[in-house]
Amino acid sequence: MRTFILFIRRFFNLILFLGVEIVCIVMISHTKTLQGNDIVSSANMVSGLLYKKQNDVVYYFGLGRMNDSLLNENMRLRLQIATIKGIDTLHDSLVHKPLASSDTSHGASHIVHYADYVYRTARVINNSVSAANNYITINRGYKDGIARNMSVLSGTGTVGKVVHVSAHFASILSILSVKQQVSARLKDGTFGYITWDGNRPDVLMMRDVAQQIKVKTGDTIYTTSYSFFPPDIMMGTVLKTETLKKNNLQLLYVRPAANFRNLQYLYVVENKMDEERKILEDSVNVKSKP
Repeated sequence: MRTFILFIRRFFNLILFLGVEIVCIVMISHTKTLQGNDIVSSANMVSGLLYKKQNDVVYYFGLGRMNDSLLNENMRLRLQIATIKGIDTLHDSLVHKPLASSDTSHGASHIVHYADYVYRTARVINNSVSAANNYITINRGYKDGIARNMSVLSGTGTVGKVVHVSAHFASILSILSVKQQVSARLKDGTFGYITWDGNRPDVLMMRDVAQQIKVKTGDTIYTTSYSFFPPDIMMGTVLKTETLKKNNLQLLYVRPAANFRNLQYLYVVENKMDEERKILEDSVNVKSKP
């Protein structure tokens, strides 16, 4: 108590001055004079800046929740797109043969669902780009519905394939792998294979493109139904072309659509009809053996 009294006595003049100053400012601010308007305007500006800083801090700490919300929204949109792309309308207008028992006229349309895709979101917790075969670890496992051989996409394009799964994690073999090639096509439908030479993570290659095929820088390359990816997913864009003298075929240098140096959130894609397709193809292979 004695220390507090000594403090008051020591700084009494300063405390009195500040108190009177505050009273004067409050009184002036309540008047409609020019000075009062200036004080109110300055106070509003200061409080506005403080509120903005507070909002910036709250916004920053809410970015994770916002990212999750956007990721889930993108997943719903991808499911809608997959539903539309997975439907073909076939018109039997040449031979007038009913395509299904439900057809009631020669020009009836038959809806065929070729594939049913399920998209699951995941977060990247480990990633490599400098090895010969690069792997990505995500925070989803078989308890979340993840299984081997499922394809993996980013928000901009293809990423890789699930190769190992535990209860809560999964490992993905990136397309930045010297032992993995992916079926791809140009916008005109020309097929080829995308590979990686093990050097730069921002350059892929599409080999054995016929010389008569006109390819320009910036042309888009997509996946095909022959690969483990859903068809028509963007793989990248053409950086430059080179004609190989030994076989007169074009070698395309491709910039990946996905930024492998900055992967954060991914989509793991399950093809609901993939198992049926593999069983059929395996049975054909067994029957064709002598």
